[in-house]
Amino acid sequence: MLQRILSVILIIAAAVSASAAADKISGAGASFPAPLYYDWAFNYQKATKNRVNYQSIGSGGGIKQISNRIVDFGASDKPLKSKALVEKKLLQFPAAIGSIVVAHHLPGVADEKLKLKNATVADIFSGNITKWNDPAIKADNAGLALPDEKIIVVRRSDGSGTTYNFTYYLSKSSVDWSHRFGTGKAIDWAVGIGGKGNEGVANLLKQTPFSIGYIETAYKDKSKLAAATLQSADGQWVSAREANFKAAAKYAGWTKKDHFYTMLALQPGETSYPIVAATFILLPLEHTAMNKKVIAFFDYAFKNGDAAAKRLGYIPLPDETKSMVREYWSENIK
Repeated sequence: MLQRILSVILIIAAAVSASAAADKISGAGASFPAPLYYDWAFNYQKATKNRVNYQSIGSGGGIKQISNRIVDFGASDKPLKSKALVEKKLLQFPAAIGSIVVAHHLPGVADEKLKLKNATVADIFSGNITKWNDPAIKADNAGLALPDEKIIVVRRSDGSGTTYNFTYYLSKSSVDWSHRFGTGKAIDWAVGIGGKGNEGVANLLKQTPFSIGYIETAYKDKSKLAAATLQSADGQWVSAREANFKAAAKYAGWTKKDHFYTMLALQPGETSYPIVAATFILLPLEHTAMNKKVIAFFDYAFKNGDAAAKRLGYIPLPDETKSMVREYWSENIK
């Protein structure tokens, strides 16, 4: 009997020891790539027994937590420029490319049926256009039943890389928007109700008839929301589809010298979707041992996670960009 008890204790001790030996990595930040990171982390744990715990708290929170060394890696859809990275002693590399849609809850209007010029989107989110049957919307939607209802704008309430990329797109689309609001993770909105994270905005859109908001494509698909067809930089109508995301993503001018800083909104090309954005990982320069564990996770994801990225509505990094990122790792993490 005593021998059986000792055997059980040894088995439990071995299990605890094995669990303790497994790497545990913590990350926090952008909600934009969260569905993808959850999928990658699940499969990484199955393959390696190593756990990656990611918290979707917004890009602002991710930058703050990694700057204060609270987590092992931060995630942000707002890339940091070289000066900020030097000041915060951080490294930065892209993980994937995603897209932002202008989603709506307009009863009776199906996905991709509503057409909105980029300047019209800016006028809606600035409060210049307040009704669904405004002449500017009707002009591009002949035959569509547009109600005489107030447009309810839904936007982020937290510091957000999604907001940064969306307001960058609006600033490039409208001089009025650029002068009044500009680009930022958080701005002084003139109209609208706020939701926390892409999740919060998607939930508010589902619950609120006659609303409109901006969310990452994966949240639109998950929530079964409709999205507007927008215009490319060349003025062609383009819907939120993988081929159009790829058309824009190919213009990414990645370089190791500036830590991959790039913005992808309104790239040239007739079929380039106008609101495409990369999402980035931030690492503390001095945490070499943990950084090696973090990049082992992302290297696994680069090798094995492209199918999941496509399934969830993201664009995997091109192979040449992955190679450049690996060179960046080897040069900066010794």
